[in-house]
Amino acid sequence: MNQQTSYSDGVEGTLYLIPTPIGNLEDMTFRAVRMLKEVDVVAAEDTRQTRKLFNHFEIETSLVSYHEHNKKKSGESLIDQMKAGKQVALVSDAGMPAISDPGQDLVQEALKEGMKVISLPGANAALTSLVASGLSTERFEFVGFLPRQNKQRQAMLEQLKGNQTTLIFYESPHRIKEALEAMFKVFGNRHISISRELTKKFEEYQRGTLEEAIEWCQTGTVKGEFCLVVEGSSEKEEEDSWWDSLTILQHTNHYIELGMPSKEAIKQVARERNIQKRIVYAEYHS
Repeated sequence: MNQQTSYSDGVEGTLYLIPTPIGNLEDMTFRAVRMLKEVDVVAAEDTRQTRKLFNHFEIETSLVSYHEHNKKKSGESLIDQMKAGKQVALVSDAGMPAISDPGQDLVQEALKEGMKVISLPGANAALTSLVASGLSTERFEFVGFLPRQNKQRQAMLEQLKGNQTTLIFYESPHRIKEALEAMFKVFGNRHISISRELTKKFEEYQRGTLEEAIEWCQTGTVKGEFCLVVEGSSEKEEEDSWWDSLTILQHTNHYIELGMPSKEAIKQVARERNIQKRIVYAEYHS
């Protein structure tokens, strides 16, 4: 175990994960503003977007880009600066950094190099949507964006089908109808809460069933980024053994035919059958 004492005295560099508003600028915390002013450099997903935030709060800290297409080169530079004792902050366009963005890679590299990583609390679309959904908050799973390809999307939904936890997804306006139809096909007509434009003037929730949600897509306002909160499975785990009549090889091939990589298919079959992965691996490769 590696122990981190976040606020002990020292001169080592630190990576601060600082959430930004998901819409309403008043959701920026006093501490977040202060830290963005105090650090040596801020790494942003889109510097143009972050510059608007900086102008509003009169933040003059040096700003650099860190995104999916430059994360290797930019990440190395940021790590070098932290090694030299610099304090670095990471922000995303909106909400908590390192959630559905490349920030997680920078966190892993910083920890690997022995740097402190300190996260500040703040705005988050997934939890904001969950607590207002009316669905169970006792246990939940954040899935993020579903794959774009139909086969891979169905394979992931098949993996999630038996989960009794509430499921949270992000989706774009261009793919939401396809995503809802895929969920209806795999999950059946479960309850769902759809939120968009969170904390903004046109914030909107749609609560009902997946069937009603698909109908809403035909007539509703399908704009902005969406958060989908979907009811978990109500079936008992022991009743969800659709694969009982299949051999281990047939069970594995079922997921591979849906587009799942063989390594993931083997893991999934081992989980569902409650057996060791090596047994499934041996059957598949025999």
